[in-house]
Amino acid sequence: MVQEITFASDDYRLACDLRQEVLRAPLGLNLYTEDLNLERVQIHYGLFDESRQLLACVVAVPVSGAEAKLRQMAVRPSLQGKGYGRTLLQGAEQVLARRGFEHLLLHARMTAVEFYERLGYVKTGPEFIEVGIPHVLMERKIQRL
Repeated sequence: MVQEITFASDDYRLACDLRQEVLRAPLGLNLYTEDLNLERVQIHYGLFDESRQLLACVVAVPVSGAEAKLRQMAVRPSLQGKGYGRTLLQGAEQVLARRGFEHLLLHARMTAVEFYERLGYVKTGPEFIEVGIPHVLMERKIQRL
């Protein structure tokens, strides 16, 4: 089940740990050296199983009243490739649409471009380097609910 995660809660700490494990540690970076207080105004989502174990997480940053940027999507390594990322993203998109967002953008790692394309995201910019690895800007319109 996709749920919003409250900043600085126990679930938020679990999401940060997952983001560190999946996204930062493999690059030799440490999420906890970043100013996480900036995330206070961002929207955090988690996909939990029946026993409340966090399976995947993503962060949405409101850019305007109708646009949000998705960032820091992470799926527990042992569960990657099993549809949990798709479930999380689709659930987060539904909640964002209910909040009035109509346009989503993200910086996709080149290794994840095909995943996002299968979910309707389109590359809209040239390749660039972020956190030391190649990324590309991707965007998608969602139906406002």
